[in-house]
Amino acid sequence: MDLGLSGRSVLITGSSKGIGLACAHAFAAEGCDVHLVARTAADLERARAEVAGQHQVKVTASALDLSDSANVDRLVAEAGDVDILVNNAGAIPGGPIDQIDEARWRAAWDLKVFGYINMTRAFLARMKARGSGVIVNDIGTGGEKLDYDYIAGAAGNASMMAFTRAIGSRSMYSGVRVVGVNPGPVETDRIQTVMRQRAQSEFGDEARSREYYANWPMNRFAKPEEVADLIVFLASDRASYISGTVVTIDGGMVNNNSILG
Repeated sequence: MDLGLSGRSVLITGSSKGIGLACAHAFAAEGCDVHLVARTAADLERARAEVAGQHQVKVTASALDLSDSANVDRLVAEAGDVDILVNNAGAIPGGPIDQIDEARWRAAWDLKVFGYINMTRAFLARMKARGSGVIVNDIGTGGEKLDYDYIAGAAGNASMMAFTRAIGSRSMYSGVRVVGVNPGPVETDRIQTVMRQRAQSEFGDEARSREYYANWPMNRFAKPEEVADLIVFLASDRASYISGTVVTIDGGMVNNNSILG
């Protein structure tokens, strides 16, 4: 299936690892030039070299902390116009409201919630001016399967779902599509570490971490590449009439009340 993406430019935040890096490979495989963004310069350079070494496309990078809105302006200056923006940077910590103080809450939202808003504001204006573009927000099912013990993430993700739907409901009149993706748990290095730590704490044996997957579809979490493939499709011409929509990719978790964790 030709997705019609060859020759387009894509900017991906949080792209030094996990879903962001998988997106970089997936877009590059479709013939897109990619601009990678992450906070840690060393990790970012490794990702840039990896993608450039495997695909015959232009791969550039900016080491910027997007929780600082001034860096959004810097990024616009460095990256210029792009055809596709993938907002992916940010992880909101878990915990109930009495454990997430204002400083932690604000720090998490500055990167993921306000970071997405500021990036959308900046690049949507440029896309509207030329009459074309796609913005994909990688959000998460925390905004659908609401959890008292993930209060900052539940509120933040629900906000980003509403933001995506509201912006995308009108953006197509200017030739720009805005869509969202809600992954459930994804098999990243971060979540594998969390699972090993949990198994060590609960069972005294980190090797038993696989037991936590027993009740999940196919006995596993989603792979980063599966989420990336969905994002690439939504950004492509094959999804040209999709805007203001958030697509869930979680193996049915949100609607499965038998899955507790």
